[in-house]
Amino acid sequence: MARHDDLGKPRGTPGGPSYDPDAFARYAERMARFLGTGRYLAAQTVIVVLWIALNVLVLALRWDKYPFILLNLVFSTQAAYAAPMILLAQNRQADRERAEIERDRDMNSRSLADTEFLAREMAGIRLALEHKADREDVTEAIDRLTHTLEHMHGVELGQESGTIAGRARGELREPDAD
Repeated sequence: MARHDDLGKPRGTPGGPSYDPDAFARYAERMARFLGTGRYLAAQTVIVVLWIALNVLVLALRWDKYPFILLNLVFSTQAAYAAPMILLAQNRQADRERAEIERDRDMNSRSLADTEFLAREMAGIRLALEHKADREDVTEAIDRLTHTLEHMHGVELGQESGTIAGRARGELREPDAD
């Protein structure tokens, strides 16, 4: 008989304890930030000094004698909880940095695509400007057209009538009327 285990879900009782991993991670981050402050180190130093002073100087209150095994156990327990919390906070920070790097990479690729598009557009504009007609091109075309029209008109009227351009300038005489 084949087993149909869903490997994506952990085994356990469905009604068992559950927790919000994000809420726990946020708490661990706050604790890790607190454990790395000068305030925490100062408070811990005061507690250790008081612990040792009370156990050495006040004979009636000795609950942890000289090798301070109970104090050592407290530190070990604290380290056992602090190290994973710090690692969890570092993992969350690494996840945030990874997401930020991904956003930056996406932004950079969009900027690169925009820049390449604008460069292509500018190159197209440059090419179009190189082929545009300027004043000299227009005057040359007008001169050729004028010459062609003068030539055509001169053939129609005969050579004695002169050119259109000459008449326009007033340089040629009107043909004699005989």
